Amino acid sequence: MEKLKSSLTNMLAVLTVIAVIAGGALAMVNSVTAPQIEKINAKNLADGIKAVMGSDDVQVAEPVEIEGYTSYKVSDAQGNALGCAVTSSTNGFGGDLKVLVGFDNEGNILGYTILQTSETPGLGAKADSWFQKGQKGDIIGMNPGKGNFTVSKDGGDVDAITASTITSRAFLLAVKNAYDNVIAAQMDGTSSASAQKKHCDKNEECGDCKEGCCGNECDKHEGCGDCKKACKDGGCNKKCDKLEAKCCEGMNK
Repeated sequence: MEKLKSSLTNMLAVLTVIAVIAGGALAMVNSVTAPQIEKINAKNLADGIKAVMGSDDVQVAEPVEIEGYTSYKVSDAQGNALGCAVTSSTNGFGGDLKVLVGFDNEGNILGYTILQTSETPGLGAKADSWFQKGQKGDIIGMNPGKGNFTVSKDGGDVDAITASTITSRAFLLAVKNAYDNVIAAQMDGTSSASAQKKHCDKNEECGDCKEGCCGNECDKHEGCGDCKKACKDGGCNKKCDKLEAKCCEGMNK
């Protein structure tokens, strides 16, 4: 068999064949391993949620993406809300630092676990245990929305990992960001809804509360148009103020 001549064309042809074979092999390996990796990651996440919420018997809702954070609402076996688990990432000393934090319904920290870290072994890598319950930097039970949730070197309430202040700051920032962007936002939404309901119960500002506050009585300052639908549906038949009389007249007969 004649030896293949050494030329640029021949070399490129050989390299192309090698690249195609290698690419095919990698694709085949990936098709086999990807489902297993995904399965392992899902199990690790499920175990992590149980760990940070402090219970093995939990129900986890579908994940919700909120401005770069992933939130999982968690309830017990009876369906009672336990709180929320949130993933959050920041840049540590050695690279990305990704954490999973469990919060109760009041925003207090139930637990945490490190999902990804590139911190220095023996130093920054201690974050997985340093801030756990009973340890020097214990944050369990703390509420990031109260007090000064930073390292003591910066005037805060948490002791930093020895010789790893940067990692400690990054870790606490990840937890604080999870609280501010997910937990506090949810709590504010709940408070607003409660305030709105209370506002409607007093029969004030029917227009702002739409149909929610016109059940028994129309507010004295509401025009005919705002409660028109409520009058039509029979919501204002017990007592209408003078401005509503024309609106309700004949609709509740």
